[in-house]
Amino acid sequence: QVQLVESGGGSVQAGGSLRLSCTAPGFTSDTCGIHWYRQTAEKREWVSSISPYGVTSYATPVKGRFTVSKDKAKETVYLQMNSLEPSDTAVYSCRPFEGVSCRQYSEGQGTQVTVSS
Repeated sequence: QVQLVESGGGSVQAGGSLRLSCTAPGFTSDTCGIHWYRQTAEKREWVSSISPYGVTSYATPVKGRFTVSKDKAKETVYLQMNSLEPSDTAVYSCRPFEGVSCRQYSEGQGTQVTVSS
């Protein structure tokens, strides 16, 4: 399997923005959807998803602040995070959908996002 790679994390103040990227060599977002998750010491939480058809969904805590998108040419899925809050602090990772179209990919190791008040 090819592991997805996340990037774009960092440290920001509350109210700031970050854009996370998720990519892998040969990744085709038209056939493989992506879930974004975040992990803290207490819990693992689903954040957002984008299907191969571009249908997006969001967890309630991030709805209206985060936007998931994809760039087929760049083989990359993005998570734009605006109006960040300290509660958004976590390691963010991308995970492929289940199914034949995604079976060659595996979840990435994640990127740290730290939001200070």
